[in-house]
Amino acid sequence: MRLWVIAYDIADDRRRRQIVKCLSQKMQRVQESLFEAWLTQIELTLLIVEATPLLNLEQDRLRAYPLAVRTEQRYGTYGQQQATTKHSDYWIIG
Repeated sequence: MRLWVIAYDIADDRRRRQIVKCLSQKMQRVQESLFEAWLTQIELTLLIVEATPLLNLEQDRLRAYPLAVRTEQRYGTYGQQQATTKHSDYWIIG
């Protein structure tokens, strides 16, 4: 699991709202067009697969950047916003 940042530049309001809704499922919005989250490679891939059909690939841009941060102690958050936290592993007991 690593910290990922996804930035977008979406030309159309409708598509922009759809992308925001999609990214908000797994990520925290930290700026108007910037999201971050602690994700595994599989989680990131699934999120990108879900987001790509919402884009107009001729007009829109969506970029994912891995940060070279492996632990929460290695980055800082300054200002009013809460730091993005790692989610714990989940246990499903049947």
